[in-house]
Amino acid sequence: MTADAPDDSAAVGRYSLDTRLTGALGGRTAQAIERAFGYRTVGELLGHYPRRYALRGELTALASLPLDENVTIVAEVIEVRERTMRSRRGSILEVKISDGTGILTLTFFNQAWRSRELVPGARGIFAGKVGDYRGARQLAHPDYELFDDATPTSPTDPSVKRWAEAPIPIYPATGALASWQLAKAIALLLDGLEATDAAADPIPETVRASRGLLAQRRALELVHRPEVESDWKAARRTLRFTEALVLQTALLQRRAELRAHATTARHPAAGGLLERFDASLPFELTGDQVEVGQAIADDLGEPVPMNRLVQGEVGSGKTVVALRAMLAVADSGGQAALLAPTEVLAAQHLRSIVRMLGPELSATLVPTLLTGQLSAAERRKALLRAAAGQSRIVVGTHALIGETVSFADLGLIVVDEQHRFGVEQREALRLKGRQPPHVLVLTATPIPRTVAMTVFGDLDISTIRELPAGRAGIESHVVPLAERPGWRSRVWERLAEEVAAGRQGFVVCPAIEARVVEEADPAGPDAVGSEGAGADAAARPVASVASVLAELAELPAFADIRVAPLHGRMSADEKDATMRAFAAGEIDVLVATTVIEVGVDVPNASAMVVIDADRFGVSQLHQLRGRVGRGGLPGLCLLVTAAEPGSLARQRVDAVAATLDGFELARVDLELRQEGDVLGATQSGGRSSLKLLRVVRDGDVIADARAIAGEVLEADPALQRHPALAAEVRRRLDDDATGFLSKG
Repeated sequence: MTADAPDDSAAVGRYSLDTRLTGALGGRTAQAIERAFGYRTVGELLGHYPRRYALRGELTALASLPLDENVTIVAEVIEVRERTMRSRRGSILEVKISDGTGILTLTFFNQAWRSRELVPGARGIFAGKVGDYRGARQLAHPDYELFDDATPTSPTDPSVKRWAEAPIPIYPATGALASWQLAKAIALLLDGLEATDAAADPIPETVRASRGLLAQRRALELVHRPEVESDWKAARRTLRFTEALVLQTALLQRRAELRAHATTARHPAAGGLLERFDASLPFELTGDQVEVGQAIADDLGEPVPMNRLVQGEVGSGKTVVALRAMLAVADSGGQAALLAPTEVLAAQHLRSIVRMLGPELSATLVPTLLTGQLSAAERRKALLRAAAGQSRIVVGTHALIGETVSFADLGLIVVDEQHRFGVEQREALRLKGRQPPHVLVLTATPIPRTVAMTVFGDLDISTIRELPAGRAGIESHVVPLAERPGWRSRVWERLAEEVAAGRQGFVVCPAIEARVVEEADPAGPDAVGSEGAGADAAARPVASVASVLAELAELPAFADIRVAPLHGRMSADEKDATMRAFAAGEIDVLVATTVIEVGVDVPNASAMVVIDADRFGVSQLHQLRGRVGRGGLPGLCLLVTAAEPGSLARQRVDAVAATLDGFELARVDLELRQEGDVLGATQSGGRSSLKLLRVVRDGDVIADARAIAGEVLEADPALQRHPALAAEVRRRLDDDATGFLSKG
């Protein structure tokens, strides 16, 4: 790929970060880059930072190259030979390259002319997809660029040493766009980028000076064209801080915008619904529940919209806290809407709310379910109750967002498992209030402090760590089939023992049937089959609901045990009926997919078996485990895995078995991921994902940037005196991405 001739509107020295790539590089090149990465402007492509840096004298460990992945490597040609193809006309050129220990073969069909440049001793960068031919690694028709062409001609030239020592940027690339092709396009942009003064830098000059940071223009130059190692390190330090500052500024602006709207303050009435509910509770609220409840009450009592995230351990009692907020709003004449991610969970929430309220309060509040699977008559009745204000609590799924749904006085939105909803959905529900409603977000996924600052920075955050009294705890064990294949039969014996003792259990599988994996929820990188399950997992057949049901049917120990499936292919009515039967004790063992991950509350369920546990993420396993041990019975969780000891997949499973502390697991999870893709492409469209910032490593940077963003916005809310920062916020976080940040 070579850049097309740029048009006259973007001459040398005239590119800005907002110049379109079509003007700077030409149409064909710009289209190729947009197809590959979605970039359309100069600034977006200059934000495509090198993944790593190589040296001309450095070679790559060829033995570690993963199959079927596009790679960019530095290596040396050691052998070239041409042979005639037997089955058809033509020849194959085979070029062997080496890192000094391993050998990789490059194959070219009918391209004998390449032997004139690919000569033994030549070194360069080679890029292509790693394949396997008769047990040997190979690249078929790879792209390459040899170093020889760029070598200074005179050995005495002082530039020789600089050339030899200059780090080579290796970019995230695709099969169609090699790393050095991107480097050439980026170099063209840097050469034509207009000079900027200090006022055009997003980092305030005093901050830059006090922290020893580079000017943005200089940082972009050195991250892409370093002369020595210290160049790119200093550049990345500056660009990392810039990224943190832009993110935190956007989040704090969003928070200020939300608080700029007026709304109705909601105060519980003396002797009203909330007091009656509290008096009827058969248990004492935990200290954390009381503290978080007071923070919510304080928010509700203000004439500005509440935007609070409540994160709590599995089973910590978030639903009670949310219900008390709903009752405070109902006391003031308002309504509350609870948005749940699935129909199973919405129905479960409704039953739980009705049970906690009791007959008298339920009759007053008329809790109503509104989902897409209701019959026409039921839906009409639910819509009328919501519109007339008869129902003070409406529980539903995405159906709540429909145009036909209206409320008499929507005062509170409760969003359960926030990460499963798009910001547009939350905003659509928000607009159904006559005034902006208060918003309470619940999550059972513990969030480390740095992630919370980065993802939920526009929300006030409360945490419930304390578990209600009477919980007997959960024992977790790894069943390592790689070392102990015979232990699988003992797993089923142990489950049968729990049932024989009058208890119930879950078996969780990653798939519904062979080759049909349960559709992953929008939780992003922690979904089934992701997070680096590894080649060993990919090669094994996936355990499925169908295969496990067949296996259990053959076991004598399960002859009298009532087993039933639960998965996403069942209709809403079928899923609801199954969950009701399980809750009523009419089913002993539920063989399910991750539809039971959140919200399912059956106190008599004491055992959980997770088959192919290595195919699930850390937080997902923690969520699943939380479905047992919820009553006075001790819980048992068996994590069955064939992952090899020491593999990343096995480390995740071992980590979950080692602790019940969700916050510790969240920290371990982030360390195991190593990429910190908290603002991941699956959730944000890819353009606002973290580039250099890593929430595990860069907590201090994030906190520092947040403090500075707060100071800047306090003195200059509209960023009128900081136009470069305002432009960077606008540039990197367009409206959709900014909205994404508000939802996390």
